[in-house]
Amino acid sequence: MDIFTSIALFLRQLMSNIGLAEWLIDLIMAILRAATLGTAGLLTFMLLTWIERKLIARMQDRLGPTVHGPGGILIPLADGIKMITKEDTIPEGADRPVYWLAPLLTATAVIIVFAVIPFGPDTGGGALVGTSLNVGIVYVLAVGAAGVIAVLMAGWSSNNKYALLGAFRAVAQLISYEVPQVLTVVAVVMLAGTMDLVEMVHVQTVPFIFPLFLAAIVFFISGVAETGRAPFDLLEAESEIVAGYHIEYSAMKFSLVMMAEFIHAFLVGALFVTLFLNGWNGPIAGLDVVWFFLKCVGMFFIMIWFRGTFPRFRIDQLMAFNWKFLVPLSLINLLVVAIGDRLLVSLGWSRAEDPWAWGLSLFAVNVVLLLAASIVAGRVGRRARERDRAKAAARAMAPATSGR
Repeated sequence: MDIFTSIALFLRQLMSNIGLAEWLIDLIMAILRAATLGTAGLLTFMLLTWIERKLIARMQDRLGPTVHGPGGILIPLADGIKMITKEDTIPEGADRPVYWLAPLLTATAVIIVFAVIPFGPDTGGGALVGTSLNVGIVYVLAVGAAGVIAVLMAGWSSNNKYALLGAFRAVAQLISYEVPQVLTVVAVVMLAGTMDLVEMVHVQTVPFIFPLFLAAIVFFISGVAETGRAPFDLLEAESEIVAGYHIEYSAMKFSLVMMAEFIHAFLVGALFVTLFLNGWNGPIAGLDVVWFFLKCVGMFFIMIWFRGTFPRFRIDQLMAFNWKFLVPLSLINLLVVAIGDRLLVSLGWSRAEDPWAWGLSLFAVNVVLLLAASIVAGRVGRRARERDRAKAAARAMAPATSGR
């Protein structure tokens, strides 16, 4: 048996021997599971901050953290001590109850999503998961929406025009990029035949990144945009709105906001692994939890790579990219995958009968659709640039004409 199941059984037996009622044992075990997930989230936040600093430094030809532990590994601990001991300021005129609640809601909305993420198998044929819900993906989408409310609360309650402007911009961005993300999730649910995240791992005889390659790309891009990370970091664009919706937060409240951002990024990677990369399964048996976390770290590395590579979008480019490209592409992809799956089933290439033929056939369809979308987007972009150049030339000629 895995170590987590062994510890759980030991604790249950210990409390039963003491004479505790069964309902009280269930309650205590639920609290312990929640505390374990929360602690794991905090430790993950500390580790991710160190990893990002080191990797971004290497990409920019710097050293990054070098003191306080080997390679600066104790820097996150020093950051935590600094945040605890810093002065906690509150802006004059702030709506204090809402102002205090927003960071807590931001962090809580991210951490409780991990309750339904399966980290590995258990001995009973299920999964190592806080709680297995038959509508797990709906729970993820619903709870994640609480983070949008927290952003608006933070900006509105701070009594700062820059914070309010950043909150409006953030809400527009987060809600917009949820649309293509939900459409890609619909494609996954359609092929898996379930909304249970544990069952989605079990049914992936072929990792869904093959039959849903285009959906995986859209899901990842939308996830990065929802975390507010570069190149989608308009939520806290320092050159425009100082620091966005959390400009008035300091000390531990600021730390909670940053923790939510980093854990959200790791959560996007965990969801991507669960939906498209066959979850905890790996080439070597017995290392299921290790494979899951290695895949998640790999997805987080790609996010860091994005941050160190791409420039920031303008706000109009950001919204146009979503509504004029990702949303139509997601709708077309959903239709194409549904038709393609039915055709392959009629040909005898279903997921149950010939999974790899089914998966690779849909992968080829996805690649063709992606190439077609790229060609169309390139042509539209060239035409837009030509129009802009023509308008710029007309404006340049206008003063000379009026002078004559």
